[in-house]
Amino acid sequence: MVSTGIPTPVEMKRPLLGWLIHDGAVVTQRNLIAMMRVPEVVFFSLVQPVIFVLLFAYVFGGAIPIPGADPEAGAAAYREYLMPGIFGQTVAFAAAASTVGLAEDMSKGIIDRFRSLPMTASAVLFGRTASDAIRQVLVLTVLSITGFIVGWRIHNGVVDAAAAYLLLLLFAYTVSWIGCWIGLHMRNTETANTAGLAWLFPLTFLSNAFVPLTGMPKVVQTIAEWNPVSSLVLSCRQLFGNPTGIIGDTWAQQHAIAYTVISCTVLIAIFATLAVRKYRQTAS
Repeated sequence: MVSTGIPTPVEMKRPLLGWLIHDGAVVTQRNLIAMMRVPEVVFFSLVQPVIFVLLFAYVFGGAIPIPGADPEAGAAAYREYLMPGIFGQTVAFAAAASTVGLAEDMSKGIIDRFRSLPMTASAVLFGRTASDAIRQVLVLTVLSITGFIVGWRIHNGVVDAAAAYLLLLLFAYTVSWIGCWIGLHMRNTETANTAGLAWLFPLTFLSNAFVPLTGMPKVVQTIAEWNPVSSLVLSCRQLFGNPTGIIGDTWAQQHAIAYTVISCTVLIAIFATLAVRKYRQTAS
């Protein structure tokens, strides 16, 4: 056999973790660019939480006393109590964006295009959850400015405040995985829009986001104390130095930060596994 001097091509294996990070970053960038090209979506995602702030601060604020707060503070105490709750509700609703966004990509055939590319299958989901969590940075910035306007303040310094915002982004990333898992079961965006919001309203309102837990019936109060949204909001209130109300005796309330981190870790492990498995079944 005559040698041509041309080396034989060697098949190279794709390192799973490296390509997952690379492909996930590309999908994240694609989702963020697509979001910015539809400014109406960005605008209304910012307006809705601002409306909640103004509604609760000025309409309901004077009627909701905060246990343990200075009685003379009145509505001002509730506004400081309210803002971490609005933060918690807002990042929780990141799940709805993941549900609708993934269902829309599936209905438009974009997921089929991704399948034809030499990319890691789960990168589509990692890119979706990362982009939806990153979008919350802008939302939280606008909300924080709104909060300062209505009287909310940070009292515990920059480090604790940064920890609170990181917890909020971690929770946004967590619920985005739940949203992806739901979105993979939806056949169209209309159904996805309903399914993406149906479980979020009881999750956020059955918590300490807007009212103290002490006024709830005992059974409801127990459920709310173990609700991850309650521990997230309580953690932010503690880190921001805002009024917390009366803290419950459960472990979740006494160790709110630890419980929030543990809850997020467990939920990501469960729903990331379920979502990736469902995606592979759908795309196979």
